[in-house]
Amino acid sequence: MPVGPRPGPAAETYPSLTAEDIAAAVLAGEVTAAEVAAAALDRIHRADPALSAFAEVWAEEARRTAAGVDARVAAGERLPLAGVPIGVKGRHGLRAAAPLIAAGCVPVGATAVPGPGTAWQTWGAGAYGRTVNPWRADRTPGGSSAGSAAAVAAGLVPLATGSDGAGSVRIPASWCGVVGLKTTNGRLPSADRTGLTAAGVLTRCVSDAALWWRVVSGDTGTAPRGTPRAVWSPDLGFAGPDPEPVALARAAAGRLARAGAVRLVRTPLVLEDPAPAWLALRSGEPTRAGDARRLRAANDRRLATLFAAADLILTPTTPTAPHGHEGPGDRYSTALTWAFNLSGHPAISVPAGWGSDGCPAGLQLVARHGGEALLLRVAEAARLEAGPDPACDERRSPCAGRSTPSARSTTPPG
Repeated sequence: MPVGPRPGPAAETYPSLTAEDIAAAVLAGEVTAAEVAAAALDRIHRADPALSAFAEVWAEEARRTAAGVDARVAAGERLPLAGVPIGVKGRHGLRAAAPLIAAGCVPVGATAVPGPGTAWQTWGAGAYGRTVNPWRADRTPGGSSAGSAAAVAAGLVPLATGSDGAGSVRIPASWCGVVGLKTTNGRLPSADRTGLTAAGVLTRCVSDAALWWRVVSGDTGTAPRGTPRAVWSPDLGFAGPDPEPVALARAAAGRLARAGAVRLVRTPLVLEDPAPAWLALRSGEPTRAGDARRLRAANDRRLATLFAAADLILTPTTPTAPHGHEGPGDRYSTALTWAFNLSGHPAISVPAGWGSDGCPAGLQLVARHGGEALLLRVAEAARLEAGPDPACDERRSPCAGRSTPSARSTTPPG
């Protein structure tokens, strides 16, 4: 039986630490990056056989990188993410993580993504089998950033990279009870030739997502002052979501309004179902290109009209609760997310509450192109108003006193 890594002094508190906590402690000399890496590797060694959030664990590489971070800190470098362990989406995700590594992050492994031939792309193919939802073993974590969301929710890493082509960051963020930011399409590098996929991140708290954004974008600006106007839409005019995720998200939107973080305004929003256009663009079928352009242009006009009168759109992140491993039924879990891959708008999912099945649900916030700073400012207010981050709540967290469960997932190509 393999012997796990020896945990360092940070092991006991590691699962609840934010990326900001870790970097501050490393820079202050309270803990070394090597000790934090040891704690992360120990956590993964103990929890991941049940969770299967990682396809590969890079233990030796992580130790070497952590030692290098400690040397850089000792030499006086003020690394904004000093010693922060991160999960990297997929086996080929290190290139996208280069700005994070330069800022002091320590990649500990490749998180699980769907395997070849996966019908619905919401479960991950991890080293121990299918990736599970950390809150219920018989439910999907969402995807395709399945391993990244599960690893963050279960306290294996405080931050993991993702990519979002149809909801692949926001859906697993919603169903795993964490924060998932999709950036404005084209603002950060992407290998997707269709232009549908944008870089993103999964974290346990909004401030860590904001720190990630500053590091990868260089954007140190602040959101415009004043209370942003927000339009609530349960279905974007076409989606037909279930009542419970709508009620949870609507309640979260109401909390934001009562906290003074947004001002809800009534502006009609009826989009065309983006599914035909998204699928046509992804498939590259020339016979469907004209219809795809027409639908996309129609939705772009409607969104431009709305954003002339409002600053944000608020919706449920998903139309359903997390489903089982047999599949989603007759509705795509991307129904409320992929319109904004077509339009390119930035969006974030924040925890909205708990369903009757014991699983988390999300509230999606969408801003104008380039509006990441506003999204992050309002999302931070959502977290503060809602109370403790559920992924770090000792009463409910899979990090606290119980073993991490085991489950799989489903959704169309995201």
